[in-house]
Amino acid sequence: MAQSEVIPALARVVRGLSALFWGLPLVVLLDTKTALNDSWQSWGFFPVLFAAGLLLFGLFELRQFQPHERIWISALERAQVVGLILLALAPVTFWWNRMPAEPFFLGGILLLLVAGLTFLLALNQVMLRLAAMLPDETLRSETRFFVRWNRFFLGLLGLLLGAYFALLRTPVLPDFLVPVVMVFEWVKTWLILILALLPVSLTMTLLWKTKEVIVVSVFRPAGPPN
Repeated sequence: MAQSEVIPALARVVRGLSALFWGLPLVVLLDTKTALNDSWQSWGFFPVLFAAGLLLFGLFELRQFQPHERIWISALERAQVVGLILLALAPVTFWWNRMPAEPFFLGGILLLLVAGLTFLLALNQVMLRLAAMLPDETLRSETRFFVRWNRFFLGLLGLLLGAYFALLRTPVLPDFLVPVVMVFEWVKTWLILILALLPVSLTMTLLWKTKEVIVVSVFRPAGPPN
């Protein structure tokens, strides 16, 4: 990448990271509120479309940096595909709120949940590739640390949800599994919330740290020498 193109490209990276930083909590908040709260029905599904679109905007801004790096662009393209799926599924929360007993919309909600977890994994991979191209060893080390824990939490959440839905569809449960399902029914809301918010918050921290590294090293002039 030509030296004259680096600064404008990094400026778009900062803009993209900021969009992703604000888009992640907006997607979680707006999808949840649209699905569970009738007070937002007058807004329709436009808020959730806006939040999902903000994530896509952030990813497309990142694409302007090092467009010839094959591994980096591949990671971005995977995240963009999942982001498009999130955008396509966003209206499901609105329709499920209106018709929660409809199996089609319930399936859409489950698919949206899977797409959200997949998007977080893909975004973490994008951040890992971005950190590898930036000249900051501390950032690379911290990114690997955050991504490792995010994969653990997301894998655990996916495993728990998969096991739970498999048990619900089992006609006759073994006696030793009945109390397990009962306990999970009791704590599932808080458990899922904690396991979902942890990788979201860690990813937001990673987005912010990466943005700050770029801003401090490139766009903020060094102070006067002592």
